[in-house]
Amino acid sequence: MPCGGVEIVAFDDTLAPYFRDINAAWIETMFRVEPHDAHVLDNPRAVIVDPGGAIMFARDGAGAVIGTGALMQTRPGIFELTKMGVRETARGSGAGAALLEALLHRAAAMPVDMLYLLTSSACRTAIRLYERAGFVHDAAIMATYGATYARCDVAMRYPDALLAARRG
Repeated sequence: MPCGGVEIVAFDDTLAPYFRDINAAWIETMFRVEPHDAHVLDNPRAVIVDPGGAIMFARDGAGAVIGTGALMQTRPGIFELTKMGVRETARGSGAGAALLEALLHRAAAMPVDMLYLLTSSACRTAIRLYERAGFVHDAAIMATYGATYARCDVAMRYPDALLAARRG
């Protein structure tokens, strides 16, 4: 699915190394890869896809994978937007916005009752992207899921009304 000059493609096992490499690169630049990160990055099919989630990738005009993101079910009907990253060389290209839009579109087609994300205040550009897409800061999400990562000090939720509107 092309989106703003970026092609968005769904997960297949040949893309798993890109999922790991892109995410490990941004995490290691700012933080450290935590045990939960390693488990998810090393087992994307088993941890995300097979239990009902989705992983998507952004490709540039030459077909190179430049970004990725996932929708991971954490409880029945509750999904985390997670492991979203864009290669440093492609930042500012619109790939992140295209990927986020595709993930939100995909979430609307899934049995998602609640969509949330966890991040760090150090990720200011990502937070602005999420806010522009409609995510709102949510203390209850932070209290419930924030301990998943040591680096997490920001939790956001995609409003139910926006998810319903995407479903039409």
